Formats: sequence, C-alpha cells, structure tokens
Amino acid sequence: MILSPKEDERLTVFMAAELARRRKDRGVELNHPETVAYIADWACERARDGWSVTDIRAEATQLLTREEVMDGVPEMVEMIQVEPVFPDGTKLVTIHEPIRADSRAQLEGERAGDLDDADTDGARTDADTDDTMEGE
Repeated sequence: MILSPKEDERLTVFMAAELARRRKDRGVELNHPETVAYIADWACERARDGWSVTDIRAEATQLLTREEVMDGVPEMVEMIQVEPVFPDGTKLVTIHEPIRADSRAQLEGERAGDLDDADTDGARTDADTDDTMEGE
C-alpha cells in the first residue's frame, strides 16, 4: 500500500486520537499532542459524515474539559486547524479555544441552557427569573 503524505498524516492523527480516546476512557488526563489529535480526528470524521463547517466548529468546543487534560494544555491549544474531506471537497476548519469548560458538569449545564434558549425562542419563562414570588 502506497500512501500520499496527506493520507499518512491522517493515519498518524487517527492513531494518536485512538490512543487519546483509550486514555480518556480510563480517566487519564490528555497531553498536548493527544488533545490536538482527539479534536482533529473528531472534526475529520464529522466532515466525512457530511456535517457543516459551522456545526463542526461549534461542537468541537464541547469535546474536552479542563478536567480531562493536563494542566496548561488549554492555554497551549488556542486554535486547531484541519483540512478534512467533506462530501463536496476539502475545506479548512478552524476551531478557536477548543477547551472552554472547566468540568463535564459545566459543559452539560451550558448545553441545557442552549436547549432552553432554543425551546423558548428568546421568550422568558418563570425558570429564567430568580425573584419569582410564591402565591402570586
């Protein structure tokens, strides 16, 4: 089998990402190369599945938390750029600040807030206010 340099690079990223997935599953904090490979591989696979660049960029920031990577890694990974293959060709995907949440609980709270906002289309509900009075 003869691989192009791009194919060889893609397989290297996959192998590093697979190692990162296994370590993450065991609760081991990821280092810098593992973190980059984990996110880059995920983005490449979503592109292959036909996701849009916008959706990949948004969801990629939800993959890892500060708890799941070694100290200093979020500051070292300010941006990840990959050129995955989409159904309509290769495109550049830039993910800014891919590690934003401190914990998985914080990440899940943000997602719940996003869902609440989508469900109400911007309308305020009683759950949005802390100063509701009982008996009114």
